[in-house]
Amino acid sequence: MAFDPLQERGIPLDEQLRNWRELNVTPIDPDHADPYTRCRIITMNGIEVEAITFSHQLARHCPDLEIRQQLARVRYIEAQQQKAVNWLLPGVASVLETTIAYEQAAVDLTAWVARMEPDPYLRQAYQFGLLEHFDHLYRYANLYEMIEHRPAGRLVGQLTEVMPGRPSYLQHRDAMDDVRAPYDKNATEPLSKLHALTVLSAEQQTMNFYLNAGPMYMEPIARQLYQEIAQIEEEHVTHYESLVDPGESPWERLLNHEYNECYLYHSFVETECDPRVRNVWELHLSMELEHLRLAAELFRRFDGRDPDQVLAPALPPPVTFEPNKAYVRDLLATQIDCTTLGTGYVWEAHERFSRMREVVMGGEKAPSEQVIDDNRTVSGQEYRLETEGPHPAGLRLGR
Repeated sequence: MAFDPLQERGIPLDEQLRNWRELNVTPIDPDHADPYTRCRIITMNGIEVEAITFSHQLARHCPDLEIRQQLARVRYIEAQQQKAVNWLLPGVASVLETTIAYEQAAVDLTAWVARMEPDPYLRQAYQFGLLEHFDHLYRYANLYEMIEHRPAGRLVGQLTEVMPGRPSYLQHRDAMDDVRAPYDKNATEPLSKLHALTVLSAEQQTMNFYLNAGPMYMEPIARQLYQEIAQIEEEHVTHYESLVDPGESPWERLLNHEYNECYLYHSFVETECDPRVRNVWELHLSMELEHLRLAAELFRRFDGRDPDQVLAPALPPPVTFEPNKAYVRDLLATQIDCTTLGTGYVWEAHERFSRMREVVMGGEKAPSEQVIDDNRTVSGQEYRLETEGPHPAGLRLGR
């Protein structure tokens, strides 16, 4: 039977508070954990951070003291959840190893969402971003080989290929071309709303991670590469957030956030291979069911509608981390030259793109290109992990 979170009973909010010992979870084994377990952790960390951030913004614009107090109580629990999730990552992993895991999560999460997205316009938006995430993985993998002398394959587990995508230096666009047309909240399928919020949350967390992690390196090329890609991640957050209908009320957005958390925790309960991590997903799902119930009450009170009018009657099939090699290769062969123009897409460069890159590059080679040259010098060749034959778009990419 399909799982309807609106009909399920969760843990009462008064019973959700945990002590430090309970939050101090044992991290996954960096050498033996499934790479997709790491991806699920990274994804749920982004989902929880977005939930916390949205709740803060909602509270700052809410004049009702009682509602602000309720938001604060739920938000405190969300913050505990975020720490329990994020602390599952192993402390012995380097910043760069975590970065590669972030990009693997971005590639395979976005690929899965694109494959499942019913709306052609939204699907194109995810396909577009996917080829850029894919290229970032390639750039960081070469930095990893160069400064830590290890192959990225030991981290991605042969599940995700590592090779050039849409070259990062071509990803610097006029900011207004990152703004997409939003979906129509009254006509779009509930699944599409969940997809948009999921990808936005994950991308926003990636941006925040790079903004903070980039200066931690001493190597100039590492600092430069993080700076360049962090700026591209800003473009991506703009790209994805603009897909969400700004006409949704604050209470509808709160409802969507809580429903999406239930959706993802339930998905990962269904697909997680690590029993100990699955226990965390199960506990948090039980908590989120109560958060959803509270959000539904606010939605009924302030929007005067029933949640069934805007939410799916039951959860869609679970979000699944799985190899997407053939799908990515097909996009590389057919959409590598795609770029944005206004709210649409074109397959040829526009003169304003060149002007933008001239200013950003300052007449120098982009760090994302320089890191490949530097690794060839240090390692004798660039790093790639191709498991399905030659690169579909040839060796011209990334040069």
